[in-house]
Amino acid sequence: MVVYLILGATYAFAAAVQPGALQTYLISQTLSNGWRRTLPAALSPLISDGPIIVLVLLVLSRVPAGVQLVLQCVGGIFLLYLAADAWKTWRNYAGTVPEGIQSPRQSLLRAAVVNLLNPNPYLGWSLVLGPLLLKGWHETPAHGIALVAAFYLTMILTLAGIIMLFAAARNLGPRVSRALIGASAIGLACFGLYQLWSGTRGLW
Repeated sequence: MVVYLILGATYAFAAAVQPGALQTYLISQTLSNGWRRTLPAALSPLISDGPIIVLVLLVLSRVPAGVQLVLQCVGGIFLLYLAADAWKTWRNYAGTVPEGIQSPRQSLLRAAVVNLLNPNPYLGWSLVLGPLLLKGWHETPAHGIALVAAFYLTMILTLAGIIMLFAAARNLGPRVSRALIGASAIGLACFGLYQLWSGTRGLW
């Protein structure tokens, strides 16, 4: 179970600190509305990911085990690609927030919509978390529950930390964010190598 807790937490941390639509939205909301109005938006993945998880698991549960192992290998390659992209972002990170983003009153629902329209959760659940969840669930349901619990707990806490970071220390925020992106690149690379090793071992 410890392995699934670590994998879920590692992928969640890496996904949460990566610059993207949801992160940009949260930062812009924090800078414009403050942390009190923005903090509930850290819970948005709990709302938006439900339909994505159901869709992905319905598809994956109907394919042979060999296909799931192939998807696991593809997911490992995808994670290595994200690691390389994160490393490039770390090298060129300027800490700027794009302008022109609207500040809606209902942060939680708007953030959920932003995340629902973001391709990253679909890719993450179909290539990485979905196959891993099915594998853990087939071993014992506790492994699957541990993976999901660790993923969302880490995701919410990391998003909340980003909100508080940019609210309390605007000058310090970009430097710390750059360090987090560098850490996420290492985490993604390690996770990707594990996925490739696990998938190829299963195929052989």
